[in-house]
This record gives sequence, C-alpha cells and structure tokens, in this order.
Amino acid sequence: MTINPAELTRTRTRHPEAITEAAARRRRRPLLADNDRLMIVAADHPARGALGVGDRKLAMANRADLLERLCLALSRPGVDGVLATADILDDLLLLGVLDDKVVMGSMNRGGLQGARFELDDRFTGHRPEDIERLGFDAGKLLLRIDYDDPGSLNTLESTARAIDDMAARRLPVFVEPFISRRAPEGRLSNDLSAEAVTRSIAIASGLGGSSAYTWLKVPVTENPDDMAQVMETSTLPAVLLGGEVGEDQEGAYEKWRGALQLPTVRGLVVGRSLLYPADGDVAAAVDTAVGLL
Repeated sequence: MTINPAELTRTRTRHPEAITEAAARRRRRPLLADNDRLMIVAADHPARGALGVGDRKLAMANRADLLERLCLALSRPGVDGVLATADILDDLLLLGVLDDKVVMGSMNRGGLQGARFELDDRFTGHRPEDIERLGFDAGKLLLRIDYDDPGSLNTLESTARAIDDMAARRLPVFVEPFISRRAPEGRLSNDLSAEAVTRSIAIASGLGGSSAYTWLKVPVTENPDDMAQVMETSTLPAVLLGGEVGEDQEGAYEKWRGALQLPTVRGLVVGRSLLYPADGDVAAAVDTAVGLL
C-alpha cells in the first residue's frame, strides 16, 4: 500500500470525526484465535522519542514509510494485530486496515528516552476509557523499576491504578516489566539477567486489585536457557517482546523459538526488528516470526 500523507492530513483537517466513525465500524475479533497464539506488531516507539533503529537515529521518523511498513506487516497471514499510540492507530483506522485485527493502545509514554524523568513514566497515551470508547481490544504499559530512582514508585502506583481501571472494564492489559539501572553517565539500561527478569515478573504480577485481565510482555533473558525457570514465576499469560535485534536476526529467532515452547507464553509482540529488518525485507521477517508460533 502506498501512503498519501497529504490525503490523511486533509481528512484530519476537514473531517476529524472520521477517525471515531472508522473505529465504530471496525470489524472486531476475539483477542485469541483458535490456536491460542498472538502475533502483534508494535509501533509505539516514536511517542517516547525512540526513533532509532540500529545506527539510523531517525529511522522511524518518516510517518508515511512507517505506515507502509505497518500495512505490509498487517497484511501478512498469521499477524493478529498492532500495538501503537493514538496518532498511529488513528492513521491506520483512516486507512481501513484494522478490520479483524487485535488493536492494542499504548498507555504510558511519558518516560521519554534519555530524559532525567525517564523512570517517572506518566500515562500520557491511551486511557482505559479511550480504549473502551474506541472499541479497541487491549492496552499495554511499560513498567521500568530502578531501586535507586524515586520516579519508579510513581510509575508503580499509576500502573496499579491503570490495571484496576482496565480490569473494571474487562479489558486485557499487557504489562512490560524491567529492572532498570542508570550507568554513571546517566544512560538507562534494562537488566536481562535471570534474577532481574524473575524479580520484575513477580512485581508486575502482584499489581492492582485483580490480575484477572493482566498479561505480561517479557524479554528473553541474556541466557535463553534460563527462560524456563524464569517463566515459572507467574501463572499470568505472557508474550515475548522483540527488543533491539541489530544484525543478528537469526539469533533473535532462535531465542524466541525456544521461549515460545514454554506453557505460559502465548505469542510475540515485536516492533522494530520486523518493521526495519537488516535486509529490508519486512514481509520475510514477519513471515519468519509467524512461523515460530
């Protein structure tokens, strides 16, 4: 699909109500298909100011290019849906490509990449009432915990309340937890050791007054062999996130393949590594990921 940004802007200018109308007529589907698996393409990175892919610092800054990649990914067999912020989902609604797809709204994007307040991650994206009003299927939030940063406590509390609000609406919410640390120069990194991922899962699983609608979105550990023990930490259903893959696409597939065999793991939510693969072949990257399921 070739995207015409001017046409999208014209619709937004003259008929902003078209977005709500498109959401109202979108054909919906259950969260899980018959195989109980999920393949979701993620594109919520730009709203956090995270536009880079590998050594291309502004790879995701071209919106028409990003939308074309998303439309191609969504057209591939076995792709269940998309995770994105309101601006991107609104464009996809106007393009008419979200029928029979799972639509996940990204909820907290206030912890901007590289900011001093990165761990005080406010809920500046979709609210539970927005997800319900637009007929979307789920929400997603990021929970980074640094034991040395007081901002993590604000994020923990607001995450718990968001889980409560989603559960009250019987809407699934995917929680992506990390134990994070700042290097001396201030750069934030996520600890992917087995102990850290285990601890983050335990914390995330206990948030809110009900876990009935909570899913986990977890990374594969540094040593993929640790994943079996790590995933014993919770009975909540989980999906794997993609993260930064770089040039070693095949290595990433191997890590995902093993973890997808674990009993609580139900699928993949992957973004940049499928939308911007090293060889440029989005369709092949998506098809390979689908094949892992």
